[in-house]
Amino acid sequence: MKVVIAPDTFKESISAGKVAAAIAEGLVEVCGSVQVDLCPMADGGNGTVEAMVAATGGSFVTADVIDPLGSSIRARFGLLGAPVQDSLPGELGLLAAEMQAEGEGTPGQGHVAVVEMAAASGLQLVRPEDRDPRVTTTFGTGLLIMAALDAGAAEVIVAIGGSATVDGGCGAAQALGVSFICEDAQTCICGMGGGALSTLGSIDTSDLYALAREARIRVACDVTNPLLGPNGAAAVYGPQKGATAEMVDQLESGLTRLADIVKRDIGVDVSSIPGGGAAGGLGAGLVAFTGATLESGAELVASAVGLKRRLAGADLCITGEGSFDAQSASGKTVSAVAKYAAEAGVPVICIAGQVSDDAPRNMFSDVCSLVSEEITASAAMRNPEPLLKARAGEAIRAFISA
Repeated sequence: MKVVIAPDTFKESISAGKVAAAIAEGLVEVCGSVQVDLCPMADGGNGTVEAMVAATGGSFVTADVIDPLGSSIRARFGLLGAPVQDSLPGELGLLAAEMQAEGEGTPGQGHVAVVEMAAASGLQLVRPEDRDPRVTTTFGTGLLIMAALDAGAAEVIVAIGGSATVDGGCGAAQALGVSFICEDAQTCICGMGGGALSTLGSIDTSDLYALAREARIRVACDVTNPLLGPNGAAAVYGPQKGATAEMVDQLESGLTRLADIVKRDIGVDVSSIPGGGAAGGLGAGLVAFTGATLESGAELVASAVGLKRRLAGADLCITGEGSFDAQSASGKTVSAVAKYAAEAGVPVICIAGQVSDDAPRNMFSDVCSLVSEEITASAAMRNPEPLLKARAGEAIRAFISA
């Protein structure tokens, strides 16, 4: 029996690679003859850089940036080599093929870079008691993009899941040279957070970093939510980043003001584009300020790691994520894996940290949760590996006996 194991990271608990390894151990304990194919996945959130660097034989580069609250930190990005599995989509695949033919792809010569905004502006970088999206900023992400451009990248993929911010990407844009002017004609505070958007008066992109103007910026989104409205950046994701109901209203007002000024000063309407609300509006901001395109992060990574090829001839696929809920159907890894497995005619099981009542169970032949009556969410997050092994064993027994 061949089983492809293609989980995402269990956020703030365990990496995708370790999830896959634990599931594999559980399968082998029950069925010693099983052939496992470990295929850690990502969807534009945590783990995207690692997955794509591994898939292309690339390398990592470290840069000095700032975290969401302005403290100095070191963060890394990836320079891609040549793809080792399925070809990458679109022009990225053609460019990587050219790099392979020319013997390029070493540090300093990488034509395609992958930046994970969570490395510089991620929620995990802010203590729970300090989380406030009115002050957290994506400025560090802008610095990381600049470092990738300075390393020679003509194309930058920005994976934007896992943010601590709701600044509409204005902090990142400031790092790249965009000027934001307040209503009183003063320059807005450097490292803008979501709270500063309410003071915005105008935007000037004339000093955008030259390399950012010349490069192709592609945004790997892990959700399809728009910038504004009940499904937007503030309403859906603000509370996850520390926002109270009052803060959500303030952030929504600020993002609305930003969208209006972007439309007036730049001529781009970012209010309702799918994925514009990802990372607290960083998706919309990168479209407005750098001319970026928004893409499904899960599908981009699936192509890079050769998921379609690896599913061919498989008997079963197992995927998973930390929290399996209604949002999982909106561009998350598990939904992409389910889609590719269905196309290949392979049954797929989802093993999640916890499963909500509104989770799209119909996408899978079976759904398992680490959390149970005996196991709390906090206990599962502290020590997930034994639980992953146990749930994987239970799942393969049920699959074999079905």
